[in-house]
Amino acid sequence: MIPWLTPESHFPPLDTALLKPSGLLAAGGDLSPQRLIEAYRRGIFPWFNEGEPILWWSPDPRMVLFPGELKISRSLRKTLKKDNYEIRVDNAFSEVMQACAAPRGEQPGTWIHAEMISAYTALHEMGVAHSVEVWMRGELMGGLYGVSQGKVFFGESMFSRIPDTSKIAFVHLVKQLERWGFHMIDCQMKTTHLASLGGREISREEFGQKLKELVNYTERVEKWCFDHEPIE
Repeated sequence: MIPWLTPESHFPPLDTALLKPSGLLAAGGDLSPQRLIEAYRRGIFPWFNEGEPILWWSPDPRMVLFPGELKISRSLRKTLKKDNYEIRVDNAFSEVMQACAAPRGEQPGTWIHAEMISAYTALHEMGVAHSVEVWMRGELMGGLYGVSQGKVFFGESMFSRIPDTSKIAFVHLVKQLERWGFHMIDCQMKTTHLASLGGREISREEFGQKLKELVNYTERVEKWCFDHEPIE
């Protein structure tokens, strides 16, 4: 059994999460900014379908990317050097979330529903959640969003309307975070997409230990602006 959170209760220890389904830690609570920030600082995130109770997760192992380990393939490097796109940051946060929520292939939709969009938009307005966007000819063609705490960026979702645009956004994000001295990007679950970019799994215990230090750095609570240095 997992605990049911009330508005006053805190999250249980991470090592109490279930093995099956992997990482399920608690249910209930709310998606207030305070609750979400507490969750991320402890290595926990919400993931649930519309109409269901809020479910909180902390999987083991955890997929992360350390900025210095970013991998850029030869073909992606060529794409990055083209001048047919523009990187914007925090320009269209809600649009990015809605694009991430759109059906993909045979999937009718995602876990990104109205309740989640409202909750993360509130974090964005506080300067805690951010979007990185790829624009082409004035149209939003790809991007990602996530949450920043200290020197950690917690990636939530990404989308592409044409090939490689989410990768373009991700590479620009990683390069900027590296310049700002960020130490880790949380990718939550293992995917081949993120593994191809240098993501790898670490234990939940190691992840939690790193968070204890990294989330306590001075926070960039503001609208982000990238340096837009060329990617070699």
